[in-house]
Amino acid sequence: MDLSDLVTAERVFASFHAGSKKQVLQDLATRAAEASGIDARIIFDALIERERLGSTGVGHGIAIPHARLEDMEHLEGFFARLDAPIEFDAVDDEPVDLVFLLLVPEESGADHLKALARISRLLRNEGVTNALRAAATAQEIHEVLTQPAASHAA
Repeated sequence: MDLSDLVTAERVFASFHAGSKKQVLQDLATRAAEASGIDARIIFDALIERERLGSTGVGHGIAIPHARLEDMEHLEGFFARLDAPIEFDAVDDEPVDLVFLLLVPEESGADHLKALARISRLLRNEGVTNALRAAATAQEIHEVLTQPAASHAA
């Protein structure tokens, strides 16, 4: 799975201001609603429900909130680099500054898991996360996110 299939440059936010986990999820839900046509409240409620199962803060300053949505037609991704790290109940108790939101159709099956695995593999790469944090613009962040997988292996 190629991340260029999930996230466009217009869905990358290089300077995202939020003071809390709830605010990040609300603001990303609003932006996702604008892009997908699905009500922001439905998206936000689905994200909160998923967070109740366990935090999507995966450690090292990274969160991958995700939700299945009945009216979603295909997988959609959004990426936000926060202005300042926030508490996210991450597994390592460290604050989060990189957030990759993934929304998937209710019946996405294996595609959902493949996308999460691809995102997780990418964001576990310290070189990638350093480049994401150092990028000056949303376009530069998008380029880092969508580089072919082989170029991240170095």
